[in-house]
Amino acid sequence: MTRTVIVTGASSGIGAVAAEQLAAGGDEVAVVGRNPERTRSIAERIGATPFLADFERLDDVRALAEALLDRYDTIDVLANNAGGLYHEHALTVDGHERTIQSNHLAPFLLTALLRPRLIESAASGRDVRVVSTASLANRFGDLRVDDLDWEKRPWRGGWRAYGTAKLATILFAVELAEQLTGTGVSAYSFHPGTIPTNFGNQSPLVRFGHLVTRSTFGIPVAEGAAPLVRLAGPAAVGAPSGTYFDRLRANGRTHPQARNAQLGRDLWAASESLVVPV
Repeated sequence: MTRTVIVTGASSGIGAVAAEQLAAGGDEVAVVGRNPERTRSIAERIGATPFLADFERLDDVRALAEALLDRYDTIDVLANNAGGLYHEHALTVDGHERTIQSNHLAPFLLTALLRPRLIESAASGRDVRVVSTASLANRFGDLRVDDLDWEKRPWRGGWRAYGTAKLATILFAVELAEQLTGTGVSAYSFHPGTIPTNFGNQSPLVRFGHLVTRSTFGIPVAEGAAPLVRLAGPAAVGAPSGTYFDRLRANGRTHPQARNAQLGRDLWAASESLVVPV
């Protein structure tokens, strides 16, 4: 049985590596990226199908979901891997702060739009998963449902906002797992490790780190992709739905807010009101 795996943020970094390895293993992979040239190049090289979407535009996410539903009758894995860290505070065309939209609101919307297809796929006996890329940066987050767009607090280079967005990713996976209990669809989040890629290069701190270490800090991209490949791969995960992994280790350390179930429900309601039309 050929599996269908959707990988967002697959035009570079761990997303590209994971897409390549999953395709090599026999999966039909949807390569989702923002950059047309890189996305199509990756897809062509690994024998996958390219889909273009800019997660800073929610209409792009809606169009992406429609294209995916038209193309695939079943979906086995949705890997919510796209995201970003932004040094300057700015709003998207949808009126949301870029960090929270690209890392949380856009994947939240995509998952919501694909959710019926995911449940239908699981009902046919398939092992269906939603896998979301989080970060150990969640530990210095500070989630306020009344300030998702970070307008009431100092910005300070965006690092706290990024940690908060990844905290939201973990809470999203936990609440999604709870809502999907009994459907056969599971949800996980993970920290890939510290990887010297172009991620976050708008940040002077990141650029300085690359300069002084000559980009030798952290782990290779292929190693960073290992948790994504593992969680999106065909083998059983061996951990309860909702689990957060620190690389390949289940139940990694998180901010105390990540264990607040009511906060997760409140975040869900707020996110739904922002991106999902009634």
